[in-house]
Amino acid sequence: MIWLALPALAATAYYLLALVAAARWKQPAPPRTSGGPPVSILKPLHGRDPRLWEALLSHARQDYPEFEILFGVTDPNDPALADVRRLRAEFPALHMEILVVSTDAPNAKAGVLAALARQARYPVLLVNDSDITVDPGYLEAVTAPLEEPRVGLVTCLYRAEADSPAARLEALGIATEFAPSVLVARLLGVAEFALGSTMAFRADLLRKIGGFEAIEDYIADDYQLGLRISRLGHRIRFAPVVVATDLGGGSWGEVWRHQLRWSRTIRVSRPGGYYGYVVTHATLWALVAFAAGQWWAGCLALAVRIAAGVAVGAGILGDRRAARSFWLIPFRDLFGFAVWLAGSFGNRVAWRDQTLNLRADGRIEP
Repeated sequence: MIWLALPALAATAYYLLALVAAARWKQPAPPRTSGGPPVSILKPLHGRDPRLWEALLSHARQDYPEFEILFGVTDPNDPALADVRRLRAEFPALHMEILVVSTDAPNAKAGVLAALARQARYPVLLVNDSDITVDPGYLEAVTAPLEEPRVGLVTCLYRAEADSPAARLEALGIATEFAPSVLVARLLGVAEFALGSTMAFRADLLRKIGGFEAIEDYIADDYQLGLRISRLGHRIRFAPVVVATDLGGGSWGEVWRHQLRWSRTIRVSRPGGYYGYVVTHATLWALVAFAAGQWWAGCLALAVRIAAGVAVGAGILGDRRAARSFWLIPFRDLFGFAVWLAGSFGNRVAWRDQTLNLRADGRIEP
């Protein structure tokens, strides 16, 4: 029954690649040849996340010569607007605008972004999720790589903050499973994707791909944006900074629905990569090896998997909880496998207060 050790060995090889990728990950900050270009930050909002004020404040406090922040909502009574108005009062010299957008786009976020992009005054656009918190040098770090003519988009790795046991387990998965998968993909040359945590790009490239209007039918607007810019012959770079996202205090049911949406979104966007991801479930294959009496293969897979998770989570993302909670990684892996299995079937996802049906090509059904 030694053949039952083979999946565990494949998972071991994958996480060895993650360790190699982590060792080679350092993203040097390119030197500036001139002052940074003016930037328009596009912020679609929907509801008030627990740390929304801290996230918005971190953007207003940027140590950067010239930028503006454009906020977009679909509901004029959106509770997030209270924080935006407070921000405008505290930073009167910073140009900020609020747009109430009426859109019938299947992806309402992309519809809001299309309206914000038309309103933007500056040649560089930056989009990130509403709950992203950044350091004061963030704008400098994410715009500097755009000085290279062949760099078309800059994105960022991220770590997660959480307030409940379920959300903390999700944050552990982001640090020790998702982030290593990003590093391995880049190491192997899969470089057409961007992360919603940060997307900085030139406005002229957005016009060349047809604007956000061209991707407003898709559930994964961030993936589609990166894919279309890369198809123009431009590279996607990661900035040498890590941002933070907020998962709040979600229940187990909420975390399951969030993870399932993410899983099905990846499946319809990159089906080959999604199904190939089965080899990465190291804890599952370690248990199979144990059941077959191949203890050496199971122990090896678990040891390398945990080492890679801690190296990336704590060493690169700066998520100290990844090191303290390393013993929970196998349990998070089994939860992640259940999500992956459920994500392999079905086409319905819950997104905020909506239920959406997805087509096989990643489009949202009307």
